[in-house]
Amino acid sequence: MKILFIGESWTIHMIHAKGFDTFESTEYVEGATYLLEGLKEEGFDITYMPSHEVQVRFPKTLEELNKYDSIVLSDIGSNTFLLQNATFYNMEKIPNALSLIKEYVQNGGGFLMIGGYLSFMGIEGKANYKNTILNEVFPVEMKDYDDRAEYPEGINPKTVKEHEITKGITAWPAFLGYNRFKAKSDAEVLVTAGEDPFLVVGKYEKGKTACFASDCAPHWGSEEFMNWSYYKPVWNRILNHISR
Repeated sequence: MKILFIGESWTIHMIHAKGFDTFESTEYVEGATYLLEGLKEEGFDITYMPSHEVQVRFPKTLEELNKYDSIVLSDIGSNTFLLQNATFYNMEKIPNALSLIKEYVQNGGGFLMIGGYLSFMGIEGKANYKNTILNEVFPVEMKDYDDRAEYPEGINPKTVKEHEITKGITAWPAFLGYNRFKAKSDAEVLVTAGEDPFLVVGKYEKGKTACFASDCAPHWGSEEFMNWSYYKPVWNRILNHISR
């Protein structure tokens, strides 16, 4: 099973002040390493595209996307797809990457969005997927604004519907936050966090879709979640459910 996993990377630029003097350093981080290595162990063929590589690596045609069984977006905002260098700096017309994803799902491809500060609407609404063409594909209705629900004390989701994804899972580990959204009328809510949907699955024309409200990795994903016995199985099940 071939999966295109996009996002979950960031660069941190720091200024260190030591008395009178300062110096700068830069750190590059990939948050999904643990998950991707686990999926590879489970037999998935993973193509990983960090956020900054979308500019030069994202497929320009539907034919290129169709070689994948599912596309996963995790903690990467819509601007990264819509404001690519050719358009932003050189005013060139290029294929709309989000339109290509939409068409890919219409034709039977799987789609999963995983939560984070730049997923769904995200911090200060900057992820902004509600106001893109991809909004139609999601099995959820997004907020009009910053959709984060922060739980520094931890919140434990609960399974509310038995499904091939949730079979045998009743108690979930604590999460430190998630993105708030509402399930569309034709979608299935499998897991909730408080009064909010947490894991939702649905369909868009010939394709299957899913939304997971929290992180697949730190920081919302707690150590308890990362060490959970169902950590790898639940992602395996989600991808098997939505993939072609």
